Amino acid sequence: MFPKRPSNFLVTVTCAIALLHFGREVLQPITLALVLSLALAPLIRAIGTLGLSRTTSIFITLGLVISAIAGAAIVLAAQLFALTTDLPQYRAEIRAKLKEVQVLTEQPLSRLPTELLEGVQSAPPAATSLRSRRGATQPVPVVIREPVSTQDSLTRAIGVVSGPLGAIGLVLVLLIFILLDQENLRDRVIRLTGQREVSRTLKGLEDAAQGVSRFFFSQFVVNIVFGAVIGLILWLIGIPHAVLWAALCAVLRFVPYIGALIAGGAIAVFAAAVDPGWSLALLALGLFVALEVVLANVIEPRVYGHSSGMSALAIIVSALFWSAVWGPVGLLLSTPLTLCLVVAGRYVKGLEPVSILLAESPDASAAQRFYHRALSGDAAAIIQDARVFLRKSTLARYCDQVLLPGLTLAVADLRAGLADKAQEQRLRATIAAVADTLAAGKTARARRLNVSMLNESIGAHLRHKREERLGRWQGSLDVPARSIILSVGFPNIREEFRCELLVLAFREAGIDARSIVLDDGDEEARPDAEHLVSTVFVAYPMDTAFDAWSEAVAALRENLPDAPLLTIRPREDVQADAALVAERVDMVLQSFEEALAFVAPVGAAKRAA
Repeated sequence: MFPKRPSNFLVTVTCAIALLHFGREVLQPITLALVLSLALAPLIRAIGTLGLSRTTSIFITLGLVISAIAGAAIVLAAQLFALTTDLPQYRAEIRAKLKEVQVLTEQPLSRLPTELLEGVQSAPPAATSLRSRRGATQPVPVVIREPVSTQDSLTRAIGVVSGPLGAIGLVLVLLIFILLDQENLRDRVIRLTGQREVSRTLKGLEDAAQGVSRFFFSQFVVNIVFGAVIGLILWLIGIPHAVLWAALCAVLRFVPYIGALIAGGAIAVFAAAVDPGWSLALLALGLFVALEVVLANVIEPRVYGHSSGMSALAIIVSALFWSAVWGPVGLLLSTPLTLCLVVAGRYVKGLEPVSILLAESPDASAAQRFYHRALSGDAAAIIQDARVFLRKSTLARYCDQVLLPGLTLAVADLRAGLADKAQEQRLRATIAAVADTLAAGKTARARRLNVSMLNESIGAHLRHKREERLGRWQGSLDVPARSIILSVGFPNIREEFRCELLVLAFREAGIDARSIVLDDGDEEARPDAEHLVSTVFVAYPMDTAFDAWSEAVAALRENLPDAPLLTIRPREDVQADAALVAERVDMVLQSFEEALAFVAPVGAAKRAA
C-alpha cells in the first residue's frame, strides 16, 4: 500500500505541496474551471436531451447560470444599498451596545483584589519618568500629504475591481474551452494512462464527475433551502432586510464551517443594532444555531455527507489543508478537490492511502471489521452492527457473510502467530459475548463474559445455556414426527461452534433445531426419538480426523436411516478431501443460507401444525 522507501514518498509529497502553493496563480483558475465544468455537466446533459447540439447546450447552460448570478447580484446590490441607507440610524444603537458589552466585560475584573491589579494598571516610576522625558524631548512627526485627485481615486478603484473581474473572466474563458473540448480532454487522459487501463480510467473519470456533481447539487439545494428558511424566520420576527441575510447565509454556507459562523455573527450583530434591547439578537442567534444544528446533524449526514463520499473528519482536514495552500479559494474548493483525490485513490495505486484515510467508509469488508473489533474487544460495536444487519436479513446470512469469514481471518492470524496471548483471550471472550447475545435474541443487551469463567468451548457454552433454558433435550419431545432438525458436532472448538451457530440460525427462522456432540463422554441414555428427526446436519471435518468422522457418519446413518445426512463445506481451507466427504453424505451445501432454504419447508409444516 505505502511505498517501500518512505523518504521517496515524503519527497514526492513535499514537492507536490510546494508546486500547489507556489503555482497557485496558474493552478487556481484551471482548477476552478475544471470543477465548474463537472458541476455544470448534469445541466448540460439535461438540456441536451431536448435534441440540441452539445455546443448549443453549453452556451444555453452558461447563459442561464450567468443570468441567475447576475440577477442575484442585482437583488443583493439593491438590498445592500438599502442597508447602507438605513445604517446611520443604527449607528447610535451599535455604539450603546458596544459600551454595554465593555461594561459587562470590565465588571468581573473590577471585583478582583486591588493588589492583584496594581502591577498591571500602574507602571514602575522609572519607566513612567522615562516615558515622560521621551515624550517631552521627542517632537511629534508631521507628515505632509498631497491631496488625492479624482483621477487617482478612479485609478485605484479600477485596480481594485479589475483584479477580481480579470480572474473571473479568465475562469470563464477556461470553462468555455474545457466544456467545448471535453471529449478531446478525456481521450488525452486515456491516452496518457495507456490503452490497457481504459476501463479503469473511464470508471475513475465517471465516478469523479458524478461525485462532484452530486456534491454540488446536494450542497446547492441544502444551502438554498437553509437560506430561504432563515429569511422567512428573520422576516417573521421583524428583522429588516431579511432577503439580504437569507442570501448571505446561502452563499456563505458554501464555505465549510467558517461561512456559517460569519453568517450567524452578522445576523446577531444586525439584530442587536435594530432592537434597543438584547432579546431580538438572542432570539435570532438562537434560531440560527438551532436550525444549523438540525441541518448539520440530521439533514446533511443523510444528504450532503453521503453524496460527498467523505467522512466528517476528512472534510475538516481537507478544509484546513487547502485553505493553507490556496487561501480562500482553496477553502471553497476543499471538498470537491479532496473528493477527486479519494475517487482517484480507488484506481491509482499511488493515491490509495488518500482514499483509505479520507473516504466515508474504509475499504474493508464486514468480515474484516468484525475481526478487527473482536481483536480489540469491542463486542458492543459488533452487536450493534449485527442488529442493523439482522433488521434486513437473517442470522444465517449474517453467519455466512460476516461472522464465519471473520472467524476465518482470526484463525489464520492465530495459526500464523500474529496475535499474542492477551489478544487471543480477548478475541475468544468477545466472540463468546457476541454469540451469547445473538442466542438470547435480537433485542438482548450485550453481556460481557470473563475469559476465566469461560472454561469450555464457545459452542459448548451456547449449548449448555440453551439446555438451562429449555431442558436437557433443548425442548419438548412431544412434537410432531419429522419436525426436528438435528445438528451434530464433534468435541473440538471450530466444529462444535459451527454446529451451534447453525442451530441458532434455524431457531431464529422458527425451526426446531437441536444439537448433540458425538463422543462427549455423556453416559446418560438418550431418548428414543429417532422418529422425530427429519434432517441431520453433520459438521464438516475440520479438526476431526477423517477416519473418526467417517465412522461417526456411518453410525448416524445406521441409527437414523430415514433422515438425510447433510454437511456444510466451510469457505476456509480444510485438509479433508471434498470428494471423500461427498461420498459419505447425501448432500454437501455451501452456506448456512442454503441449509436454511433446504429445511424451510419443515419449519413451515411445523408452524401450520
